[in-house]
Amino acid sequence: MSSKAESKEKRKRLRMRWHKQDTELTLLALPTTVWYILFSFLPMFGIIIAFKNFRISGGFLSNVFNSPWVGFKNFEFLFKSNDAWIIIRNTIGYNMVFIVLGIVLPVLFAIMIGLLHSRKASKVYQTMMFLPYFLSWVVVSAVGWAFLSFDKGIVNQMLVSMGSDPINWYMEPKYWPLFLILLNVWKGLGYGMVIYLATITSIDSTYYEAAVIDGASIWQQTRFITLPMLKLVIVMMFILAVGRIFYTDFGLFFQVTRDSNSLFNVATTIDVMVYKQLKTATVGMASAAAFVQSVLGCATILIANWIVRRIDPDSAMM
Repeated sequence: MSSKAESKEKRKRLRMRWHKQDTELTLLALPTTVWYILFSFLPMFGIIIAFKNFRISGGFLSNVFNSPWVGFKNFEFLFKSNDAWIIIRNTIGYNMVFIVLGIVLPVLFAIMIGLLHSRKASKVYQTMMFLPYFLSWVVVSAVGWAFLSFDKGIVNQMLVSMGSDPINWYMEPKYWPLFLILLNVWKGLGYGMVIYLATITSIDSTYYEAAVIDGASIWQQTRFITLPMLKLVIVMMFILAVGRIFYTDFGLFFQVTRDSNSLFNVATTIDVMVYKQLKTATVGMASAAAFVQSVLGCATILIANWIVRRIDPDSAMM
């Protein structure tokens, strides 16, 4: 027993000793550490604004310290506002649809492209589907206006040429939930597909060769080889997406809709509301909304990861 204790103590002392490799790794990690301190941890001091009646009268630090405390009053408008239910419903509702489609469609297209025999065709399809991801929502908004403008929009010109009345698209809320979902899928499909396709291409080909020898069909190969190999990546992407269920793409919901008041009930999310609060100089209320987003986002990602760990510990992130 004493020899075991001595060997254990010796290993402990070796682990505690600082080695040359530790110095090299520390220096290697130093730039990233400094970056995180400057841009991730120091800005967290701004959380204090959510609990103050922030007044702009001088420098930032003097504004923070001289603004009076209001406690949780800045948070009350989130829950007492007449529009609170609409904003929360839009944020969570759209994100639930985005999460489902953002996993199912990229996986489906990645599998389809992975089955192509022509490498040239595969590269062409990947490039075509990935290009929209690099477009700014400002550009997409301009293109959308070219199609949906009431006076000179291409769609209305086609309707008029067919004898129908033009539609004022930016005044008709019933069309926009579908428009927003389609635009989000169109812009993000290529990015998600590339992630899953990279995983598919890294799967050992001997699995498929053995399956072909055993007489497995394409569907059976996909079901019993490809999808199980993709499970870890799918779960990781799902957890990350759930962690942002209280966030939305500001460009999609504000710029593409051109901030039309008629579309308030279908296009206003928490991010859009925060921006509008900042425009009216209610910085404390905007900070409170952003703070709630961060807390709820952290909670949802931890809960999602906990659920995954309970179901399949090997697929959990931590």
